[in-house]
Amino acid sequence: MNMALPNKKMRIAVAMSGGVDSSVAAALVVRAGAEAVGVTLQLYDHGAALRKNGACCAGQDIHDARRVAERLGIAHYVLDYEERFRKAVIEDFAASYARGETPIPCVRCNERVKFSDLLSVAQDLGADALATGHYVRRMNGAQGPELHAAVDESRDQSYFLCRTTREQLSFLRFPLGEIQKSDVRAMAAELGLRVAEKPDSQDICFVPNGDYASVVQRLLPDAAPPGEIIDEAGNVIGTHPGVTHFTVGQRKGLGLSGGGVPLFVLHIDAARARITVGPRESLRVRTIMLREMNWLIPPPEGGLECWAKVRSSRAPIAARVTPVKEGGAQVDIPSGEEATAPGQACALYSGSRVLGGGWIARWNPMQAAA
Repeated sequence: MNMALPNKKMRIAVAMSGGVDSSVAAALVVRAGAEAVGVTLQLYDHGAALRKNGACCAGQDIHDARRVAERLGIAHYVLDYEERFRKAVIEDFAASYARGETPIPCVRCNERVKFSDLLSVAQDLGADALATGHYVRRMNGAQGPELHAAVDESRDQSYFLCRTTREQLSFLRFPLGEIQKSDVRAMAAELGLRVAEKPDSQDICFVPNGDYASVVQRLLPDAAPPGEIIDEAGNVIGTHPGVTHFTVGQRKGLGLSGGGVPLFVLHIDAARARITVGPRESLRVRTIMLREMNWLIPPPEGGLECWAKVRSSRAPIAARVTPVKEGGAQVDIPSGEEATAPGQACALYSGSRVLGGGWIARWNPMQAAA
C-alpha cells in the first residue's frame, strides 16, 4: 500500500461515498493501524438520488457508507454540502454548456469540493491526512510528493485529479493506487462488506439518464435558443434545437446527410447559436491552448516534452507544453489529435507521473492531411 504512513498513531479522515472503492480504502486505513474517521458529503437531494441508479454521495449511498463505518468500527460523519455542490459544480456545468463548451464536472468536484472543502473538514477533525478511494498513486520524490497513474491502467483516475495542487497532494493518501479492481472487490467480500458487489457509479451523478441538455434547460431556460448549422465555408445547411445538445466531435443527432460524407461538430459558437460541421479530418488539431494551468512541478520556462491526455477515454499522446501568460499553457501535438473540446481538461504526464493539467480554452485547426 502506497500510503507511506509513519510508524506512529495517525488520524486519517476517509472520504466515503458508499461505494466499494472508498469502503476498502477505509478498511485499509484501519488495517494499517491508523485511526480512521469516515466522512461523507451529501451532495444533492436524497429523494432524487434514490430514484437514480449508479449515483453517489446521496440516498442509499450515504446509508451504505454508514453501514460500512459501523462494520469497521470507525466514527462516521455526514455533512450537508448540497448548496456548495450546486453552486460550485452543477451551476458551473450548466453555464459551461451554455457557453458552447463541454464541461467535465467530475474534475470540478474533485477540485472545488472533495479536495478543497472536504480537505478542510478533515483538518478541522484533527486528521493528519485525507484518504480517498481514487485509483492513483502518491509517491515520494526528490522534491516532495508526486502524483502518478494507478497500477491498474483500466481504472486509473489520474486524469480526473490533474487539478490537484501540490499543497493538497501533501495531505492526500490513495490506498488503492497499487491494487487491481478485482482485488479490491475480493477484499470487500473477505471483510464482509455488503458493498462488495455494488455496481460502480456511472455517468455524471446529477444528470438523470445522461440527458445533459435537460439539466441546462432547467437551470438556464433561455441560455440555448435554436440556431443554424453551417459548413466550413459558412453556408447554412441546417438548424439545431440549441447548442447544449452538442459537443465538439459529435456525429449523431445532426440530422444532416453530408452528401454521403459523415459530418462532425467542429465548432460551437454559443453567442451566435451556430454550430459548424465538417468532415472528420477537420477535427484534427496540433495546438491546444490551456487556461488556469495547474502545475505539480515547477513550470518549465522553455517548454517540456510530455504526454497529453485530452479526454478521460483517450490514451496520452506525445506533445510539448510551454507556459504562456496569465497562467495558461500551450500544448503542441506534432501528430495531431481529434475532437479536443473547449471546457474539457487536458492532463499532462511524464511517464506515469502527472505534471499538471489545465482547461482547454481553444485550439488551432490542423490543415487537412493526406
